[in-house]
Formats: sequence, C-alpha cells, structure tokens
Amino acid sequence: QVQLVESGGGLLQAGATLRLSCVASGRPAITLALGWFRQAPGKEREFLAVSSRDGESTLYGDGPVKDRLVVNRDNINNRVYLWLNTVKPEDTAVYYCAADAQRPYGSGSDAHYDYWGQGTQVTVSS
Repeated sequence: QVQLVESGGGLLQAGATLRLSCVASGRPAITLALGWFRQAPGKEREFLAVSSRDGESTLYGDGPVKDRLVVNRDNINNRVYLWLNTVKPEDTAVYYCAADAQRPYGSGSDAHYDYWGQGTQVTVSS
C-alpha cells in the first residue's frame, strides 16, 4: 500500500510562489508516476502535471496554470514537488498528490491513479 502525504500550501498573497511537497511511502517512488491535481470549490478536479517514474519527463496539463507551473521529483527522498508562481485568487483549491502504479509516464486522467494524498488547502488572497 502506498501512502502519499502533501505539505506546504496554506494562505498566500496574490503574486507569491506556491511550493508543495509530497512524500511517498510504502514502495520506492521510482516505481510510481507522481502527479498533481487540484479541485476548487464547485469545480471538477483538474490535472496539473505528472512526473515520469525516472523523473526525466513531465507531462503538463493544458489548464490556465501551465505557464506558471513547474513539477519535479527527487527519487532518493521519494518526493515530488510543485511550484506555482505568481499565484492568483483563482488558484485557491485543494491540491492533491497522486500516484500511478501502472504507467511509467503517468496520465492526465484522474481515473488512472491508484493512490491519492489527503490533499492540502491553498488559499490565495487578493
């Protein structure tokens, strides 16, 4: 069983940089594609990005954050990171880390993810 625990987030001022971290346990992170999603109130869950197992490839979603988003990973420490710069109030959401154990490069579909973190709330004030 894989456990994912996100950290970071909280309350940010517009224009700040968001940094989130997710640590995976239960199996080596290199056996998992690790992705990030978010869900704002009243909206569907949105795919942000996924890092391939070896960390050499990152697939980014086509959403409004694509140009402000960086995702990478550290397989030695079983972590995946998300940086979102110049945050805006519309970035307010619960951010989730997810793991795909089947596909080396991951997927943009939340249906393909086997494990999910509990989520971390991010609130951006104007």
